[in-house]
Amino acid sequence: MKVAYVFATAGQTIDYVLGDMILPQLEADVHGADVVGMFFFHDNTYALREGDPLGERLADVAADQEILLMLCDQCATRRGLAEFEHTDEHGRDHYEPTNTVEGTTVGCFPDLYAALGEAGGVDHVITL
Repeated sequence: MKVAYVFATAGQTIDYVLGDMILPQLEADVHGADVVGMFFFHDNTYALREGDPLGERLADVAADQEILLMLCDQCATRRGLAEFEHTDEHGRDHYEPTNTVEGTTVGCFPDLYAALGEAGGVDHVITL
């Protein structure tokens, strides 16, 4: 089963649910589902800051298991984790990650859908 996680809830979600539950299972290869992507909103974007211990661990797992790590473009820009890159032919702005762990991408829902589709789709999207 292929799943994607959307981290939208502020508070302990990142440290507790991702850091203490999901990530250790991924590191031990016992999570029970094929995680193909993770999308981060609001202050959850800080988890992927360069040098953040949780983010660095997550980047390693994501590289090994080909997991998409995407920050909400507006959330990341407001927190200094992305910069404007260009406007495409459809009038959509695109951003590049800055000061983030290796492999981080930045986008909006259309970018997330396209990337998850390229990963072969998902069976379940779990919002935490």
